[in-house]
Amino acid sequence: MAETTQTPPAEVKHPETGAKPLRAGEEDLRARSSRTGTAGFRIGVAIAVLVLLVAVFFLYRYMASYESTDDAQIDGHVNSVSARISGHVIKLNVEDNQSVQAGTVLVEIDPADYQVAYERAKADFEDAQAAAVAAGVNVPITSVNTTSQVSATEADVSSARAGIKVAQQQFEAAKAQLQQAEANNVKAQNDLVRYKQLVDKQEISQQQYDQATAAAKASAAGVEAARASADGAQQQVTQAQGKLVQAQANWSNANTAPKQMQITRAKATSALAEAQRKKADLDQAALNLQYTKIVAPVNGIVSNRTVEVGQNVAPGQELMKVINLDDVWITANFKETQLREMKVGQRVTIDVDANGRSYNGKVDSIAGASGARFSLLPPENATGNYVKVVQRIPVKIVLDSGSNNDHQLRPGMSVLPKVWIRK
Repeated sequence: MAETTQTPPAEVKHPETGAKPLRAGEEDLRARSSRTGTAGFRIGVAIAVLVLLVAVFFLYRYMASYESTDDAQIDGHVNSVSARISGHVIKLNVEDNQSVQAGTVLVEIDPADYQVAYERAKADFEDAQAAAVAAGVNVPITSVNTTSQVSATEADVSSARAGIKVAQQQFEAAKAQLQQAEANNVKAQNDLVRYKQLVDKQEISQQQYDQATAAAKASAAGVEAARASADGAQQQVTQAQGKLVQAQANWSNANTAPKQMQITRAKATSALAEAQRKKADLDQAALNLQYTKIVAPVNGIVSNRTVEVGQNVAPGQELMKVINLDDVWITANFKETQLREMKVGQRVTIDVDANGRSYNGKVDSIAGASGARFSLLPPENATGNYVKVVQRIPVKIVLDSGSNNDHQLRPGMSVLPKVWIRK
């Protein structure tokens, strides 16, 4: 029997694509591969979406953990150096941007006029001080003198009164003697009359009559003597009374001693006050002499120098500025909507444009008003065309200790602070 050979059927190509038709096994394999690839793609997409969501979540967490602003700059103390007296500048010891220490002599003013004024004030003070010492010494001397005068005048008054009493007693005694002499004289004159009659009758001798005459004359003379003595005693009484009046006048004058002491003490006080005033003038002259050397108030950098040698300066005239780089901080103007969770003490990271470095610090304080309130012309919102504008509040940020030891941070530099409101 002859073998029949079967020829394979001719391959039929796709009429449009020209591709060969697949066999049944190949079709199943390709179908399974397609389903596997689709599933893997879906899984990859799901993983990618999950990774993206996780990244977005952490990015959101990171972005929400801080508040930042580019409206921030470094601030510091700008110390203005000015003259306190007028004068002629004879020496300038610093240049612009030079580092100085506190107490360094920056500018020297001609001290000649102020040295002369100091010497004059010193001489005036010494003179006033000597006058005050002399016035002070005069107080106890005057006190002793016035006390002695009062005691002496009191004694004079007492003595004058006693003298009046003695004179009056002597006057009374003289009057008594005068009365006695007058009585004796009357008797002697009467006896003389009787003896005259007797001698005329020659009943007595002439000798007895002569004795009676002599006795009468003596008695009359005694009356005159007694009257003169009484007049003298009366004059003594008058003199004693005059002495009393004079002693009383002296006593009254001596009793003005308290007023004199007040005057003396007032003069001493006035002299002491004058000495103190001259001492104040001397101190002021010494200060003016000291002010001829203008010194740096703080450690820092000399900036904006405007003074030159030979220039005449006036009190209060600004000569230069000294910037203290040891005490700088950051003033960041945050929007009011950024302050909701911002608190004092929160940590801050500061990126500096000038050197590209980052510094650490903390929130020190938040201003009491917006920056617009501190402007020269604050905005007036009470109008019909009001548009709400988000305000900015200055926030003070201080650097950690020792962060600016190299003095690279200067006031006015722009910085980018990040306040970490969440940890």
